Amino acid sequence: MPRTPRDRGERGERDPERERHHHQQRPRKGHRYNDSTSELIEKPTHQHRRHRSESQSPRKKKKRYYYPEDETTESSKSTSNALSAGALSQLDAANVGDLRWNSNGGAKGAERYTDVEEERRRQERRERRERRRRREAEEGLNVDRHKDERKQSRVISGSYLERGTEPYDEKVVLVDQRVRMRGGAGSVESEEDEARRRKRRRIGIIGIAILVILAIVIPVGVVLSNKSKSSSSTDSTSDTTTSSNQPSNKNLNGISESDIPKEAQGTYLDPFTWYDTTDFNVTYTAATIGGLSVMGLNETWDDSAKANENVPALDKSWEYGKMPIRGVNVGGWLSIEPVITPSLFSDFKTSDGVIDEWTLCSKLGASRAQSTLEQHYAQFLTEADFAGIQAAGFDHVRIPFSYWAVTTYDGDPYVPKISWRYLLRAIEWARKYGLRINLDLHGAPGSQNGWNHSGHQGAINWLDGTDGTLNGQRTLDIHSQLSTFFAQPRYKNIITIYGLVNEPKMTYLDVDTVLTWTKSAITKIRANNLTAIITFGDGFRGLDNWQGELQDFSNLLLDVHQYVIFNNQQISLPHSDKVAFACSAWTNQTLRSSDKATGFGPTLCGEWSQADTDCATYLNNVGVGSRWEGTLNMLSTPGGSLDGSVLSPTCPTSNSPRCSCANANASPSTYSPSYKQFLLDFAEAQMHSFEQGWGWFYWTWKTESAWQWSYKDGIAAGVLPQKTWDRKYSCGQGVDYAGMGLAENY
Repeated sequence: MPRTPRDRGERGERDPERERHHHQQRPRKGHRYNDSTSELIEKPTHQHRRHRSESQSPRKKKKRYYYPEDETTESSKSTSNALSAGALSQLDAANVGDLRWNSNGGAKGAERYTDVEEERRRQERRERRERRRRREAEEGLNVDRHKDERKQSRVISGSYLERGTEPYDEKVVLVDQRVRMRGGAGSVESEEDEARRRKRRRIGIIGIAILVILAIVIPVGVVLSNKSKSSSSTDSTSDTTTSSNQPSNKNLNGISESDIPKEAQGTYLDPFTWYDTTDFNVTYTAATIGGLSVMGLNETWDDSAKANENVPALDKSWEYGKMPIRGVNVGGWLSIEPVITPSLFSDFKTSDGVIDEWTLCSKLGASRAQSTLEQHYAQFLTEADFAGIQAAGFDHVRIPFSYWAVTTYDGDPYVPKISWRYLLRAIEWARKYGLRINLDLHGAPGSQNGWNHSGHQGAINWLDGTDGTLNGQRTLDIHSQLSTFFAQPRYKNIITIYGLVNEPKMTYLDVDTVLTWTKSAITKIRANNLTAIITFGDGFRGLDNWQGELQDFSNLLLDVHQYVIFNNQQISLPHSDKVAFACSAWTNQTLRSSDKATGFGPTLCGEWSQADTDCATYLNNVGVGSRWEGTLNMLSTPGGSLDGSVLSPTCPTSNSPRCSCANANASPSTYSPSYKQFLLDFAEAQMHSFEQGWGWFYWTWKTESAWQWSYKDGIAAGVLPQKTWDRKYSCGQGVDYAGMGLAENY
């Protein structure tokens, strides 16, 4: 660094002749090894002069150590201490050494430095130190200085050597001497410098303390804020949750974490790791049935409840085929769907590629994915929802779940087994309100359709593609476990419908391969004594094509999903024609399918909606537009194909006037009276149609913002029946919605 006038004054005038002589004897500037890292480092430009008495015997060569980090750190920490005569003599003896260093750190010469002028300057420095020591003693500063020195034990000073509190270490003494010379030949700090240094130290300590406090407070505040935000749209009851809607988990109060075996602590069997313990039996058990845990279940159950006065209690027989099923799905809960919970996806950038549960879990990482999804499981669907489902007049609930509730495989990013616990709790809540269950395996290993609600959007690797056969067998193994578990007596009255796999894409898959797999699955399930009705998807083949299939098995049910919005011809129908289509076309399809002479036989509509547009956010995939507006660009989806793209508006006006999603995506409170009337009539027409078969399950009970897909929001808006059986519209009466002022692009 630049030399100041004070530095030059203390060093005295330079002797050119002596410096020339010294320069000639100095070794060439090179590198030495830092012993702690074995890395070559540049030798400092200054040299430490060491003195040796003539009477001293020659010393053995020692390797010297140079610590480059001390160049920038120790100089700010070292202190200048006044030395007693004894300490000075010890320091002089310690500082005996050679003048120069070779590249290996050894001594190269023994020339003694005897310059009188230099010796005089050294004596002056000693006298200044002695005077300062005396002054400090008079002012009572020595006590404080000794405290500081004990804290700063990395730097060896004369007073330390005098007290004998540190063993002599030549390496550290050399470091200390070198550091102290950087400021100009061992200059002594003034009292003002010392005061400033202490002040800086106090400020630094205070600053660090503040940063530590902020580092703790801010993350905690963010977590609590996020929990509050995410829970604001969910229902909760005051006796099971705190004011911030976080579960209180009071049932853990009666047990100790030591009650959990060490091998189970920290696993999914440890209730102290559960986000929510509400209505779970938290007594530890390792028991399994079919390899599936019973942890969380109570030992007793009660099947005396009934959903409403129009249907039998759970412990009484339901006459399927004679009594219509009026059910609702709880979609987007245990099997994530972007259209139902867009908040799980909307915070990511397009470049993150988060489009389904697979990519969501991959992006979040195992730990964060588990905490995020378990909080979703706990908050999105609560007991209050099952109470609301019963109050709306439903008698059945279809619960979609995916294979990772049971197990996962190498390379899977999914959160394993946590959703299993919430599935079992949901069944018990349904039991409490007299609601029968349709179990739906919504996502199979490899993906049975390549859609995001299967868990993994893109390729179909179930019974086809990479590991297709393996994934088919894995699905059979999962059904073996599930059917063993649900064959227990406690589930006989409540699990009345059991689904094989949701929406296998049989327009792509080989039909015979799917049928062969279906037969194997039915055989395996019946071998495990599960007596529930087994339902299978129509695979989009068309209902008429199932005539004569699978007739060697009994107690089967064909499941069809009916929507007008995923078909270009149907979405473009005017409002009146959509209602007429439900009344005529779907009614006729249901009647034909239900007759074994023309169709398979027992037929159920497992999904439908009153939505008349495909405008809902993420309905057609994350980042993809709509058929209604002509912005459905499938190039941005996995595979990058124009297949399925719709780039021309398909609303009934053909974009004149303009097709817009603004009205459909608006809050129902803004709907015009004529549009509300259409939505209600359209829903009731579909109910009538599907009840010509075994009945129906509406898709779905609740969403975050897709109003026309939420039965709960539809009731509140007056566009769905307050009770499932309380309807006013009759097919054939005809309504002129255009005459009521309803625009066809609305």
